[in-house]
Amino acid sequence: MSSRGAENEADEPASYRTDIENRVLRLEAAGNWSIVHLNKVDGELRKLAAKPGDANRAVIDLSAVSRFDTAAAAIISRTAARFEEQGLRVDFEGVSEAQHLLLDKVGGFGEPEPVRRPPVPLYLQILGKIGETSLIMAAEARAMLGFVGAVIVTVGRTIANPRRFRLVPFVHHMEKSGFDALPLVCLLTFLIGAVVAQQGAVQLRQFGAEVFTVNLIAIIFLREVGLLLTAIIVAGRSGSAFTAEIGSMKMREEIDAMRTLGLDPMDMLVLPRVAALTVTLPLLTFIADVMGLVGGGLVVFFMLDMSPGVYITRVQEAVGFWTFGVGLVKAPFMAAVIALVGCRAGLAVTGSAESVGAMTTSSVVRSIFLVIILDALFAMFFTAVDI
Repeated sequence: MSSRGAENEADEPASYRTDIENRVLRLEAAGNWSIVHLNKVDGELRKLAAKPGDANRAVIDLSAVSRFDTAAAAIISRTAARFEEQGLRVDFEGVSEAQHLLLDKVGGFGEPEPVRRPPVPLYLQILGKIGETSLIMAAEARAMLGFVGAVIVTVGRTIANPRRFRLVPFVHHMEKSGFDALPLVCLLTFLIGAVVAQQGAVQLRQFGAEVFTVNLIAIIFLREVGLLLTAIIVAGRSGSAFTAEIGSMKMREEIDAMRTLGLDPMDMLVLPRVAALTVTLPLLTFIADVMGLVGGGLVVFFMLDMSPGVYITRVQEAVGFWTFGVGLVKAPFMAAVIALVGCRAGLAVTGSAESVGAMTTSSVVRSIFLVIILDALFAMFFTAVDI
């Protein structure tokens, strides 16, 4: 063999071939069995040694191995030891004097002890989790802030050039997020109003003040419950739909196709949804307030024998302009938060169905969380200005 041929043979990566015949497992190694070529072979031999098959004897042939170092000797020795643990008798063939010396030296040391890392203290694990979560939240807040800035820039461009605004998608999303949600909002707010009235009447009756049940219903629903309940329903229904729709488009590369055609996804997808929800949530809140008062009035009529005329009069006495106006003032801000979170989550989909599901769930949770936080901030503000 020429020197060039020997060099090419030595450069061949490590390989092996196995065969079982007459219950004899034959493992024939070949190529360059030096440390730089053994990563793949090492993992495969670990699996082979764990499942030797139906053999009762193993033969390891090293005659076709061109290079053989200490790492190769450790792998072969470990494989032979694993075969013996499985009950196989191991024989070697084609072993040179140098290979035999390495196998004897490495085999004499036995199986190396696994590295034992000291357990991490619980407080360090907790601090690590807190730090990791904080970094994730900071990155998400930064990305969300950038997205809000992009939407504001898009709104500014649209105000400067109203022809950019997509009227048909705007009307379509108003119908999907507003009109189609109306039956669910009406039913739930009617029932919640009835429950609040019933529980309030039972508790106030103990003090002889059941007549103030009307005040309880009117103030709670018009200031807080009507808007919060509607916003949570919309976040779970429309916000998740925004994420799923945009995420599916991202997964099918339709958004990339839009950019290729020179269309801005912010104009086509985000702005119509944000505008539609900002318009429809105040309207839904108004209807929710009315249905909550109707539900409470029905319970008051049957439990307290209060006529509808008296009920309406007491509602007018208990409610001022800002009692009703507070809920409507907060509604557009909550709508914008729900729409922005839903659209941002949809654009963050990575391209798999699992990602669409995860981001949809995440958008609903974040929307509800931010809606409650925003409601708390508004409550503190209106208390500070005495409204």
